[in-house]
Amino acid sequence: MSGKLYVVGTPIGNMGDMSPRGIEVLSEVDFIAAEDTRVSVKILNRFEIKKPMVSCHEHNIRERSKQITERILAGESCAIITDAGMPCISDPGEELVKACAEKGIEVSVVPGACAAIAALAISALPTARFCFEGFLNSDEKPRRARLEELKREKRTMIFYMPPHKLSSMLSDMEEILGNRRVSVARELTKIHEEVIRTTLSELRELYGEEAPRGEYVFVVEGAAEEEDAGEEISFERAVELVQERMDGGIGASQAAKEVSVLCGGRYKKSELYREAVK
Repeated sequence: MSGKLYVVGTPIGNMGDMSPRGIEVLSEVDFIAAEDTRVSVKILNRFEIKKPMVSCHEHNIRERSKQITERILAGESCAIITDAGMPCISDPGEELVKACAEKGIEVSVVPGACAAIAALAISALPTARFCFEGFLNSDEKPRRARLEELKREKRTMIFYMPPHKLSSMLSDMEEILGNRRVSVARELTKIHEEVIRTTLSELRELYGEEAPRGEYVFVVEGAAEEEDAGEEISFERAVELVQERMDGGIGASQAAKEVSVLCGGRYKKSELYREAVK
């Protein structure tokens, strides 16, 4: 196991999700690069793994990448882990993998849990085509600019959301993307796992009354295929769109309202509602 980097997935909450191969690799490498050694040592202790660790986070990644690649080239093996989930996904570890690739160092992956994929799988939104956006910019101007770029994205979109910025980001989402269906996952794989399937509007009202806590994964519905040409949607197709939204958990009245807006007001909410609930 000399002269190689291993990208090792770790649990996102439930320690039972740690793979046997992951434990084996962490037990055999010469040293471990961790995002936060204080967090990672708990994982290692759980599986009785005692290995030297080096910190490898966003503030020191360039310096650490140089040091780690030099050690690997000298014959040592290294595993990189993150606080939870897959390293290098919306994570500074991607710089280390890039540095290894540039120096011809072999990189092997030991797959593990990923919050984005886990949240998508239970979202009840389309999963065949999706895009991962990670964390939106905390500054308003670049955040809104990115949402404008995503306005016509038809794939299901996945975002990571920190609680302290959730309210403002949610307001921007609703204003720019419209009142889309959304699935919110929190505390995945933990005792208090929570999944809310609702709309951006209803979610904004919910968190206006209840302060958000913990890290969130937002899975947001993509733009409707007909959005660019709403005037071409037939009444029959509009009713089908209402029914599809109802099947996804949206109330009949809200679904009829959304489709009426989508069709540019061509069909009244009341007539769509009446036909759909038949």
